[in-house]
Amino acid sequence: MTKILFHLAFPVKDIPSTKAFYIDGLGCLAGRESSDSLIMSLYGHQLVAHVVHESLESQRGIYPRHFGLVFYSENNWMALLEKVHDKRLQFYQKPKVRFVDTPLEHRTFFLADHSGNILEFKHYKFETAIFGETDFHEVGDADFAQQVPVVTH
Repeated sequence: MTKILFHLAFPVKDIPSTKAFYIDGLGCLAGRESSDSLIMSLYGHQLVAHVVHESLESQRGIYPRHFGLVFYSENNWMALLEKVHDKRLQFYQKPKVRFVDTPLEHRTFFLADHSGNILEFKHYKFETAIFGETDFHEVGDADFAQQVPVVTH
Protein backbone atom coordinates (compact mmCIF):
# COMPACT_ATOMS: atom_id res chain seq x y z
CA MET A 1 0.00 0.00 0.00
CA THR A 2 1.26 3.48 -0.84
CA LYS A 3 1.82 5.74 2.14
CA ILE A 4 -0.43 8.78 2.20
CA LEU A 5 0.16 11.80 4.43
CA PHE A 6 -2.30 14.28 5.83
CA HIS A 7 -1.51 17.97 5.10
CA LEU A 8 -2.84 20.93 7.06
CA ALA A 9 -2.02 24.61 6.56
CA PHE A 10 -3.03 27.00 9.33
CA PRO A 11 -2.52 30.63 10.39
CA VAL A 12 -0.03 31.74 13.06
CA LYS A 13 1.07 35.06 14.54
CA ASP A 14 4.81 34.46 14.15
CA ILE A 15 7.41 31.79 13.43
CA PRO A 16 9.39 31.91 16.73
CA SER A 17 6.39 31.14 18.98
CA THR A 18 5.23 28.52 16.49
CA LYS A 19 8.62 26.78 16.65
CA ALA A 20 8.61 26.99 20.45
CA PHE A 21 5.25 25.24 20.70
CA TYR A 22 5.38 22.70 17.87
CA ILE A 23 9.09 21.85 17.63
CA ASP A 24 10.41 22.45 21.16
CA GLY A 25 7.14 21.53 22.89
CA LEU A 26 5.43 18.80 20.87
CA GLY A 27 8.57 17.47 19.20
CA CYS A 28 7.59 18.15 15.60
CA LEU A 29 10.40 17.91 13.07
CA ALA A 30 11.21 21.16 11.27
CA GLY A 31 11.24 21.26 7.49
CA ARG A 32 11.61 24.19 5.14
CA GLU A 33 11.24 27.65 6.65
CA SER A 34 10.87 31.19 5.40
CA SER A 35 10.17 34.40 7.27
CA ASP A 36 6.42 33.79 6.84
CA SER A 37 6.05 29.99 6.70
CA LEU A 38 7.23 26.85 8.44
CA ILE A 39 6.76 23.24 7.34
CA MET A 40 6.74 20.65 10.12
CA SER A 41 6.20 16.94 10.58
CA LEU A 42 3.73 15.98 13.30
CA TYR A 43 4.09 12.20 13.64
CA GLY A 44 4.79 12.03 9.91
CA HIS A 45 1.98 14.34 8.79
CA GLN A 46 2.70 17.69 7.16
CA LEU A 47 1.75 20.87 8.98
CA VAL A 48 2.40 24.23 7.34
CA ALA A 49 2.22 27.32 9.52
CA HIS A 50 1.64 30.56 7.61
CA VAL A 51 2.09 33.93 9.30
CA VAL A 52 -0.90 36.20 8.92
CA HIS A 53 -0.53 39.90 9.54
CA GLU A 54 -4.15 40.63 10.39
CA SER A 55 -5.54 39.93 13.84
CA LEU A 56 -6.43 36.30 14.53
CA GLU A 57 -9.77 35.88 16.26
CA SER A 58 -9.78 33.23 18.95
CA GLN A 59 -12.78 30.96 18.96
CA ARG A 60 -14.62 30.27 22.18
CA GLY A 61 -14.33 26.62 23.05
CA ILE A 62 -13.07 23.68 21.03
CA TYR A 63 -15.77 23.89 18.35
CA PRO A 64 -16.03 24.27 15.49
CA ARG A 65 -12.33 24.25 14.58
CA HIS A 66 -9.52 22.14 15.95
CA PHE A 67 -7.11 19.51 14.66
CA GLY A 68 -4.90 16.81 16.10
CA LEU A 69 -4.16 13.12 16.18
CA VAL A 70 -5.94 9.89 17.01
CA PHE A 71 -3.49 7.41 18.51
CA TYR A 72 -4.02 3.71 17.88
CA SER A 73 -1.70 2.93 20.80
CA GLU A 74 -2.63 4.07 24.30
CA ASN A 75 1.08 3.93 25.19
CA ASN A 76 1.88 6.47 22.45
CA TRP A 77 -0.93 8.73 23.68
CA MET A 78 0.42 8.50 27.22
CA ALA A 79 3.96 9.22 25.99
CA LEU A 80 2.77 12.45 24.35
CA LEU A 81 0.85 13.37 27.50
CA GLU A 82 4.05 12.90 29.52
CA LYS A 83 5.96 15.07 27.03
CA VAL A 84 3.30 17.79 27.38
CA HIS A 85 3.77 17.67 31.15
CA ASP A 86 7.59 17.64 30.87
CA LYS A 87 7.59 20.61 28.47
CA ARG A 88 5.07 22.40 30.67
CA LEU A 89 2.67 23.06 27.82
CA GLN A 90 -0.62 24.55 28.97
CA PHE A 91 -3.75 22.48 28.51
CA TYR A 92 -6.71 24.08 26.79
CA GLN A 93 -8.73 21.20 28.27
CA LYS A 94 -7.08 18.81 30.69
CA PRO A 95 -6.97 15.08 30.03
CA LYS A 96 -10.28 13.31 30.50
CA VAL A 97 -12.22 10.27 29.40
CA ARG A 98 -15.31 10.79 27.27
CA PHE A 99 -18.27 8.43 26.86
CA VAL A 100 -17.21 6.13 29.70
CA ASP A 101 -18.37 2.50 29.51
CA THR A 102 -19.63 2.83 25.95
CA PRO A 103 -18.13 1.70 22.63
CA LEU A 104 -17.19 5.38 22.08
CA GLU A 105 -15.00 5.64 25.20
CA HIS A 106 -11.81 7.58 24.60
CA ARG A 107 -9.11 9.56 26.36
CA THR A 108 -8.51 13.09 25.15
CA PHE A 109 -6.79 16.37 25.91
CA PHE A 110 -6.62 19.71 24.14
CA LEU A 111 -3.81 22.22 23.76
CA ALA A 112 -3.76 25.68 22.18
CA ASP A 113 -0.73 27.14 20.45
CA HIS A 114 0.38 30.76 20.86
CA SER A 115 -1.76 31.77 17.89
CA GLY A 116 -4.96 30.29 19.32
CA ASN A 117 -5.06 27.14 17.16
CA ILE A 118 -6.59 24.31 19.18
CA LEU A 119 -5.21 20.78 18.99
CA GLU A 120 -6.79 17.55 20.25
CA PHE A 121 -4.98 14.29 20.96
CA LYS A 122 -7.03 11.18 21.66
CA HIS A 123 -7.03 7.42 21.99
CA TYR A 124 -10.16 5.28 21.61
CA LYS A 125 -10.55 2.26 23.88
CA PHE A 126 -12.15 0.44 20.95
CA GLU A 127 -10.71 1.04 17.49
CA THR A 128 -14.16 0.55 15.93
CA ALA A 129 -15.21 3.94 17.33
CA ILE A 130 -12.80 5.83 15.08
CA PHE A 131 -14.97 5.49 11.96
CA GLY A 132 -17.63 3.01 13.02
CA GLU A 133 -20.22 2.58 15.77
CA THR A 134 -22.74 4.38 13.58
CA ASP A 135 -25.63 3.33 15.83
CA PHE A 136 -24.31 5.88 18.33
CA HIS A 137 -24.90 9.55 17.60
CA GLU A 138 -22.79 11.19 20.30
CA VAL A 139 -19.99 13.40 19.03
CA GLY A 140 -17.86 15.69 21.16
CA ASP A 141 -18.74 17.29 24.47
CA ALA A 142 -22.52 17.23 24.36
CA ASP A 143 -22.75 15.26 27.62
CA PHE A 144 -20.33 16.49 30.27
CA ALA A 145 -21.65 13.96 32.79
CA GLN A 146 -19.80 11.14 30.98
CA GLN A 147 -16.39 12.78 31.34
CA VAL A 148 -14.00 11.77 34.10
CA PRO A 149 -10.41 12.84 34.69
CA VAL A 150 -7.62 10.68 33.33
CA VAL A 151 -5.36 9.34 36.05
CA THR A 152 -1.69 9.95 35.18
CA HIS A 153 1.44 9.29 37.17
